Amino acid sequence: MADFDGKVVQITGAASGFGALAATKFAAQGARLLLSDVNEAGLKDVAQQLEAQGVDVIAETLSVVDDAAMKAHIHTAVDRWGTLDIALNNAGIGNGVVKLQDIPLEDYDRVMDINAKGVFIGMRHQIPVMTKAHKGAILNTASAAGLVGSGHLSAYAASKHAVIGMTKAAADEVARYDIRVNAICPSFASTPMVESMGDQVGEAHGISREDAYKKIAARVPMRRVADPIEVVQAMLFIVSDDNSFMTGQAISIDGGLTAV
Repeated sequence: MADFDGKVVQITGAASGFGALAATKFAAQGARLLLSDVNEAGLKDVAQQLEAQGVDVIAETLSVVDDAAMKAHIHTAVDRWGTLDIALNNAGIGNGVVKLQDIPLEDYDRVMDINAKGVFIGMRHQIPVMTKAHKGAILNTASAAGLVGSGHLSAYAASKHAVIGMTKAAADEVARYDIRVNAICPSFASTPMVESMGDQVGEAHGISREDAYKKIAARVPMRRVADPIEVVQAMLFIVSDDNSFMTGQAISIDGGLTAV
């Protein structure tokens, strides 16, 4: 079983969804946490709950596309704890279910900035710290949409393909320093992003969110959306010391979606 006692773990997008749940699971195994999100209220709630349990937490409201803020954020942890062991570049947004030609250019740019450039900025400041320590693990949240063609999700799919490409390139560059870089590729899970998609599909078809979930899940061989814990447990294993020889991989947690 993975043990993160004393590990310094950075999580972006930590106010909700996979990020918030991952924070609680790392904390339960003794990690020290560096958390960020643009959602100030949500991040504060997560941090306060963890601190009430005695967890050592730094939580800062910032955008992953703010290069200077991200650099300072990471070095706040290094100044306090001396290192950065694990980084989850998890922050991301969707752009709704929209045909490619109907996506406003500003929406495309925003999705690419947060989902792709945000991962790039995170890694460009995480890697030097880990290189100096000659150890580390980075996990980037991609998507099943980064592995296959995803109609009506073209901007989102493009951003997640970019994440996987960067993951593989970075893994090649830093493996000699005992730094592992992988991507996780969930399909549909009951997170705020997919709930919003369910609401959009439901509105378009005049059905409830529950029925919209069934419609979405019909594409998945397991015929359901994931519980977020199913994805987060995989995240913890991927970055654990027990998984010391995996790098440069895009791991699907998708109920079989990309298998067929």
